[in-house]
Amino acid sequence: MRILLTGVTGQVGGALRGPLSAIGTVLTVDRQALNLLHTETIAPALDQMRPDLIVNPAAYTAVDLAEDEIDTTFRVNADAPAAMARWAAAQNVPLVHFSTDYVFDGSGNVPWSEESRPAPLSAYGASKLAGEQAIRDAGGRHLIVRTSWVYATQGRNFLRTIARLALEQTELRIVSDQRGAPTSARLIADAVVKILELEFASDPFKDRGGPINLTASGVTSWYGLAVAIVNGMKQRGAKLTVNSMIPIATSDHPTKAVRPLNSRLDQRRLLNLFNIQTPSWQEALEVELDTRFWTRG
Repeated sequence: MRILLTGVTGQVGGALRGPLSAIGTVLTVDRQALNLLHTETIAPALDQMRPDLIVNPAAYTAVDLAEDEIDTTFRVNADAPAAMARWAAAQNVPLVHFSTDYVFDGSGNVPWSEESRPAPLSAYGASKLAGEQAIRDAGGRHLIVRTSWVYATQGRNFLRTIARLALEQTELRIVSDQRGAPTSARLIADAVVKILELEFASDPFKDRGGPINLTASGVTSWYGLAVAIVNGMKQRGAKLTVNSMIPIATSDHPTKAVRPLNSRLDQRRLLNLFNIQTPSWQEALEVELDTRFWTRG
């Protein structure tokens, strides 16, 4: 099986590359081979590569910058997935696409299900929702993986930012009134490959397609995650500068893009359809901390 994997320099794409190779030949592409800003070139590129499966974690994820670069954001997050989905539907090729908790407005205290009504608060969230809708409209076999608070030991993300600041600063002020499930890219990759192994044993996404929520289990705040990161680094011998961590409100840390306060995603469909119970966010974090990524030169 030939698997086209986009976004290999990103967190989820990088984590997927190895596990996907266990079930097929992974075709990785750079921007020259598949330029998501030039959607008219996508179908011809796919004609040349002829994948049997498309896995698309590539996205424009600079949430605040997206408020100023709306056209670029929608091209990458909506128009490009639409072009892939139309080609995939015409060729009867399954498509796995990745989306986000930002398609919801973050109201209330109940985890969002796959059937909850989207209402994005930001350009980024609106662009990801538009990408979801375009994939559904194409009518092909697909799985839309919604996740949240993604991090990895490489790239730009909360884990690496807190680790760096803990080594450099004495005081950290962290938002404590946003709630969600921090989810490692490794966890996402492992679960997606399990889903693909199950689906390709028969007729992929014929009966179990559509949106699926996939995060670590449990819930915390950004402050709770930061404390866990710092404590985990200390336990592993890191010589930290930080000696004070202060919880603050979202209103004390204004950003250009509005963040959802409630990013929890209900995972009952993941368990019922695919028999996948994800580890807790604490367990997943321990795996990443065990790599001692902050010591790399």
